[in-house]
Amino acid sequence: MSSDCRLVKFRLTRIFPVHHEEPAQIQMVVVTDRPVLGFAAALLALKLLSAPKDDVPYRPEIGDVLFQPLPLLSDLVAAIEGITQSPYSHCGVVVQKNEEWHVIEAAARVTTTPLEEWIDRGRHNQFAAFRLKPDYEQQIPQFIEALYAYQGRPYDIQYDLDDEAIYCSELIYKGFRDATGENLGQLVRLGDLDWKPYKDIITRYGGDPPPLDRIMITPKHLSEAEQLVKIFEHTK
Repeated sequence: MSSDCRLVKFRLTRIFPVHHEEPAQIQMVVVTDRPVLGFAAALLALKLLSAPKDDVPYRPEIGDVLFQPLPLLSDLVAAIEGITQSPYSHCGVVVQKNEEWHVIEAAARVTTTPLEEWIDRGRHNQFAAFRLKPDYEQQIPQFIEALYAYQGRPYDIQYDLDDEAIYCSELIYKGFRDATGENLGQLVRLGDLDWKPYKDIITRYGGDPPPLDRIMITPKHLSEAEQLVKIFEHTK
């Protein structure tokens, strides 16, 4: 598929189902940046505008901020989602690498992951895509460059805002701040969140007593940033 295509190339049968008599078959509309003239173009536009939400593919752009719920294989994932009362337990930013779509993220370390693999890793392939508002389009290259400046940093299991280690939403928050001078989302205090049901998990990772005065940026509060607009969501 050429690099000017705007259609994400991943397992469309699971994320964008198209029903047939034979389930193994799929259809896929590829929208490119090249002009398409005539009656076919009008039919294509009508199809995209009238299609149900899950039939319209996500078309990534550099700088998109993605959020997902991770599999509930760790009590830490349950704690992140429960404390913030949100389905988002992980996030990353869309970049291009060797003309392929990737996500830069803070996982075990800050690294890039192919977009298909990143989506596959989520719980039931669920994810949401947010895009920076047009006022910030010119700053996206600086945003991406700032994210790469943290590449290789280890994951911060303590969820501190220092630079020695870094967690997923912290990476995006700091990258945007470094590029624009603005905060992306609202910093929150752990003690102001719904932490009590998860006290045992918090003390296991953060020590006893729980660090209730710790200031952090959660995936939920990052997604609520005024600079972002949700442009796609795939739910179970």
